[in-house]
Amino acid sequence: MLPVSSLSLSHHKTTTTIAEATCHCAFFKFSFNKPHHHRTPLLFPNHLPNASPPLLRTTTSLRRNAAADPPPGFSGVADVIVVGAGVAGSALAYTLAKDGRCVHVIERDLREPDRIVGELLQPGGYLKLIELGLQDCLEQIDAQRVLGYVLFKDGKKTKLPYPLENFHADVAGRSFHNGRFIQRMREKAATLHHVRMEQGTVTSLLEQDNGTIIGVQYKTKDGQKLKAYAPFTIVCDGCFSNLRRSLCYPKVEVPSCFVGLVLENCQLPLENYGHVILADPSPILFYRISSTEVRCLVDIPGQKVSPVGKGGMANYLRAMVASQIPPELRDAFISAIDRGNIRTMPNSSMAADPYPTPGALLMGDAFNMRHPLTGGGMTVALSDIVVLRNLLKPICDLNDATSLCRHLESFYILRKPMASTINTLAGALYKVFSTSPNEARKELRQACFDYLSLGHFFSSGPIALLSGLNPSPLNLILHFFAVALYGVGRLLLPFPSFERTWIGAKIVLCAFGIIFPIIKGEGVRQMFFPTSIPAFYRAPPDRWCIEE
Repeated sequence: MLPVSSLSLSHHKTTTTIAEATCHCAFFKFSFNKPHHHRTPLLFPNHLPNASPPLLRTTTSLRRNAAADPPPGFSGVADVIVVGAGVAGSALAYTLAKDGRCVHVIERDLREPDRIVGELLQPGGYLKLIELGLQDCLEQIDAQRVLGYVLFKDGKKTKLPYPLENFHADVAGRSFHNGRFIQRMREKAATLHHVRMEQGTVTSLLEQDNGTIIGVQYKTKDGQKLKAYAPFTIVCDGCFSNLRRSLCYPKVEVPSCFVGLVLENCQLPLENYGHVILADPSPILFYRISSTEVRCLVDIPGQKVSPVGKGGMANYLRAMVASQIPPELRDAFISAIDRGNIRTMPNSSMAADPYPTPGALLMGDAFNMRHPLTGGGMTVALSDIVVLRNLLKPICDLNDATSLCRHLESFYILRKPMASTINTLAGALYKVFSTSPNEARKELRQACFDYLSLGHFFSSGPIALLSGLNPSPLNLILHFFAVALYGVGRLLLPFPSFERTWIGAKIVLCAFGIIFPIIKGEGVRQMFFPTSIPAFYRAPPDRWCIEE
């Protein structure tokens, strides 16, 4: 199943030269149906004489490895190692290989994933998918078009369509089974000759004495411990990354958990729209993931979901949630509970706080997370890949790790418009949409619903921000405080009183308290004054591709 180039290095064929090996990339033929049997997927021999040992950078400490470094100047068979083959990893592999780089992808499990999140791609993310040439991965997986949202509160509803008037008719959101989408992306990446995809668990990064990452150590499915070398390693192993501590300062917060159900053979109140119910204590989501299935996500505040007693979660959903579901969906919701396939997932958020490391870079959820309420994770990841591709394109030689690291510092600035807009909006909306005993928070929640219900600019502006069609942090701030001022105006008109004026002041203070901690985590200067940071103008190293 996994033929490897005959010029790959081998312990037994010592006549094969390093030069020959570096000129070829192993070819991997991807299959969904057959198990992974490749026994010796080495990018470089484990034992080379006359070289100093590298260090292993692990999640707990740095420890010395007994295996030898590759000789100076040798980068291994691959140009880039990608750790993880989810949405970010598969898209990266395809994008970099299409630019002519040899990519070695190491994924913990190549079977189709089964997740309850990562099922909604915003229109802004779809545009990035087109830019990367991966839009056909949404074909043949029964993906559904998404044209906007419907917001429900206290028996009222308001329709919030995406502002798609100025785009091609095909541009819209998409919802689907996450695993089907990922498998299509893996398959497409693996069709490129420059991509080698294998199953294995990366346990640590290989680090030289000067702090440069030169590859990874990983364990194959049959328990072999191997090493792979490349001048550039990109870690995108997801929200539960075991490598992020080596490359950033992780401050993971878990404000809530999603409880997931699949409703079968039912109709949404408004087809092709995501449904958000402003329930007690926090929002409930519905969106179609196939022609016969609707995903339901019930948000439960807290770091863990642990109902007491037999059938605790099912009883909680029946007693506390079912009555808040729109009547059109209630019977299907109860039936889904009775079937018993109830899944849970922690909703993590983590501001991007990396430290530049020569030879390595973090991407995807391993690097930056936000509450999944707005479905912005894949849009941010695909946007980041476009930024990284454009930064790497003029660079032919990746071996100068120090210069490359310095050049890629601009990545963290150039990604900010899209990433910070979606991150901030996701965190702020979750807090506004959740119930609270605080009177000012209650008023802000009602003001947000009423503001969006005004339509026109008042709904299209926020929805353009949420969907990634208008990645503008400044517009986000303007709309957020417009909601707060709208709430104050509702209280003061027609006749203000001292009590109402006091509540209005608390609404403004509440708005500040919600959004500014998020902005601080994103970086005020990076969000609003990126051109004041020297890295914004940083040029690539002197080594350019001849084609350029």
